[in-house]
Amino acid sequence: MSDSTPETPETSIASEVPAANNQRFAPLWDEPAPPPTRGRPARVNRAQVVDAAVAVADEHGLDAVSMRSVARALGVGTMTLYSHVPSRDHLVDAMVDRAYGDFTLPDRSLPWRPALEAYARGYFALLRAHPWLTVINTWRMPLAPNVFDADEAGFRILVDTGLSAGQVVETIGIVTQTVSGFARSAAAEDADQRSQGTDYEAYWAAQTDFWQNTFEPGRYPTMTRLWTVGAFDNGATPFELRIGALLDTIELLIAKSSAEPIPSFDDCMAAPWPEPESDCPSPTDHRDRPDTPTDTANGAKA
Repeated sequence: MSDSTPETPETSIASEVPAANNQRFAPLWDEPAPPPTRGRPARVNRAQVVDAAVAVADEHGLDAVSMRSVARALGVGTMTLYSHVPSRDHLVDAMVDRAYGDFTLPDRSLPWRPALEAYARGYFALLRAHPWLTVINTWRMPLAPNVFDADEAGFRILVDTGLSAGQVVETIGIVTQTVSGFARSAAAEDADQRSQGTDYEAYWAAQTDFWQNTFEPGRYPTMTRLWTVGAFDNGATPFELRIGALLDTIELLIAKSSAEPIPSFDDCMAAPWPEPESDCPSPTDHRDRPDTPTDTANGAKA
């Protein structure tokens, strides 16, 4: 590009690298501060602020969360909140981490397939309990303990199945992407039921005339073939999570994998840094790469 070429917004954005700043996420890892022993006690603490924000989002959606709305829910002044969270962005980070604390993770002793199904169902239950999580930008998830716990649990299920490291990350991403799609559809059905006053079964029962008088089987022969043999008779509803076919596919992928074993944690930690032959890049290498483990895993949870 010549010097005279005007800079586009895309190139401008891509060239702007924010300065390193751990202050945004460090508070998420801090232990709760003990109550003061002197002076007037605080009217609310950080945990109460975050819980109230989650409650507002659960009932009204993420857009309804503001410093003012959360303060109103707590019965305190807006400025009181700023002593616990410096901005709405920090508050949303804490909300996500708080919500992920509700993620029921699978038992470590389970074989990979039931564990992965349990992980998927736990994630679906999390998104149904907190539908606003489906609108969070998962390419920029907060670097938070409960979020990391969920990622760690997912990777652990597949890390020793024979898949390559890349396949482990990609497969967990596919599973979470699939689950989040089901959850978004369920949330949309919830919204339509509230606004239209008609549930899922009643809505489709009212479409009988369309199938009898408007649908043209000759125009849609494949759909007709599937319908004739009952393929749609037991189809999933918006509130079901059916991933049996996906798990079957992953099982085939594992069966045909010929990848080298992924180094153990002890091997990675025992290797000198850096050690090219260990297959374990140094911590500095991880910091320099844009595709950090959490970026890659959570980015697929869009």
